[in-house]
Amino acid sequence: MNKIVFFDIDGTLLDGDKNLPASAKEAVHTLQKNGIYTAIATGRAPFMISSLLKELNIDSYVCFNGQYVVFENKVIAANAINKEILKNIEKTANRHEHALVYMNEATLKTNTKNNDRVRKSLGTLKLAYPDYDPEFYTKKDIYQALLFTKENEAEYLSSFHEVSFIRWHELALDIVPKGGSKARGIRQLIKRLGFKMEDVYAFGDGMNDIEMLREVGTGVAMGNAHDVVKEHADIVTTDVENDGIVNGLKEVGLLAGSFETMK
Repeated sequence: MNKIVFFDIDGTLLDGDKNLPASAKEAVHTLQKNGIYTAIATGRAPFMISSLLKELNIDSYVCFNGQYVVFENKVIAANAINKEILKNIEKTANRHEHALVYMNEATLKTNTKNNDRVRKSLGTLKLAYPDYDPEFYTKKDIYQALLFTKENEAEYLSSFHEVSFIRWHELALDIVPKGGSKARGIRQLIKRLGFKMEDVYAFGDGMNDIEMLREVGTGVAMGNAHDVVKEHADIVTTDVENDGIVNGLKEVGLLAGSFETMK
């Protein structure tokens, strides 16, 4: 295998209802049969994507926007957030009554028992409201935290330079170690594979995909991507619901033009 394709999940592999289009599944399996390596690059945690990995026969992935990298089911990189920084972020969040969610590879917990922003944001991912455990971050390594706010963002950005804040929902921000991105995770994974960046492809649609699309040899933005994301892609394919994965793979020459999608 001398080529690899990374796929974002939400809005890329999965449609707005969090369903995997049959054409996308067939396309991924066709790539594998043709000797092209396939992997996932997502802001999600590993425990959130286990069923999708199994369905797509994928065992290498970048999670938490680059903070947790797995190659063929083995962890090759893990970058946790400093606990003292999380403690200070929580103090600011409490002052503004902003909820937080803490995530590791196995689960997620919240410091707020009942918050509409948590419920609405995680609801878009088909996730239930997390269990309440405000001390979770003191007991476990946290690879990504979620901050639920659409205001006061500037205060966090100016106060906490050791982490990066990446908006993934109008009500929520990802918090990862400074410089954390899918691009960094991809670099670590392809180094293990011995691939050149020019042979790396990536599909994405969200703001947290920009670095990835710029870094790889060929970045493909979904038709449903934010306009600013499309500006950083090499090509723009169709929407996820309209065979975006298949059409994008055809355009970059990884699928034959005669590839027939499943209906």
